[in-house]
Amino acid sequence: MRYYLFVVVFISVIFSSCARIYNSPDAERFAGKHKVIAVLPPNVSLPAKKNISAEALESQRKTESKQLQKDLTMWLVRRKMQGKIKPDVMEVETVNARLQQAGFPDKALSAEELCKALGVDAYLVSDFSLSKPMSEGAAIAVGILFGAWGPTNEARISLSMQDCNAGKLIWNYEHRYSGGVGSSSADLIDGLMRNASRRMPYKQK
Repeated sequence: MRYYLFVVVFISVIFSSCARIYNSPDAERFAGKHKVIAVLPPNVSLPAKKNISAEALESQRKTESKQLQKDLTMWLVRRKMQGKIKPDVMEVETVNARLQQAGFPDKALSAEELCKALGVDAYLVSDFSLSKPMSEGAAIAVGILFGAWGPTNEARISLSMQDCNAGKLIWNYEHRYSGGVGSSSADLIDGLMRNASRRMPYKQK
């Protein structure tokens, strides 16, 4: 039990000490009007490896993006159920279906076009630069279990909230995470969002 508590505290220190936060002066006012928000598929980058083909790397990148989108959405849904945030969170399947209908990702969409396609009050954009895959099942195919990606997790992450009514960025959170703690995308999102959510412009009850 003592070891578990130490790990939790250690993770908190890592995440809080590396964070960079931006809130627009009117972020809380705009966020207070949000009724529905959406989580876009994250932009994911993975380092190239000599023994892994470009096709396998691209497949892994897409897998990571899908899983991280689900994990981010579910984390926010749980916060909604706990009464920690007010807006509803659009289901992943609905978000991706509406994006596909609008031609995304083959067609680049402006912030205004994304808002219109999704029909939400705000959407969350994220970038994940990972030192190795986080999705355990798919990682087997590219050799993570055989040491191809090294022993530790490192990630540079950026989260941004775009307000559709104001048509501008109202919140941004960036940090760098490194260490061997946490081996799955769910672990990464849980540690990330525990800290990031305290800085989001949503009033907690």
